[in-house]
Amino acid sequence: MRLLVIAALCAASPLLAQDAPYAGQQERTISSFSEADIASIEAGEGWGLALPAELNGWPGPAHVLEMADALSLDTEQRSQIETIFDEMKMAAKSEGRRMLDAEAALDAAFRSGEIDPERLVKLLAAAEAARAALRQVHLGAHLRTAPFLTPHQKMLYSQARGYQGGAGFDHSAHGGSH
Repeated sequence: MRLLVIAALCAASPLLAQDAPYAGQQERTISSFSEADIASIEAGEGWGLALPAELNGWPGPAHVLEMADALSLDTEQRSQIETIFDEMKMAAKSEGRRMLDAEAALDAAFRSGEIDPERLVKLLAAAEAARAALRQVHLGAHLRTAPFLTPHQKMLYSQARGYQGGAGFDHSAHGGSH
């Protein structure tokens, strides 16, 4: 009987090892983020935080500037969107650093064992407030960008980005100054 139990445990051990989706992640600088995530956040990149805007027809300044020629941006449009982009980038780097620091503090509390329910609530509140502020920076930049584009430019943008061929978005909902 004992031999049967040992055989069953030996047979199960490879299965247990396969059920380790986080193996290796304990070495991360901040457990919640890969090194690529951290680099993206530190660089002020979008990190997917503005998808509700992007995927619903509200172009972002970075991609609009990348596509400036294809969208036939005029000088004023380009200037306004560059300003939005520069302000977004600066704020995103600052808010991103705040989010990374908050997540690092959460990790440190668990690592040190100096965590209790009250401290957990405070650390989570700080981390989530920082994430929300970072998201607001990116989503806000989409809101500020859209009015500088014509409905036709928004349609071209959506088509170029592969969003339903540009169909299905109510481009009149966010105006256009041209």
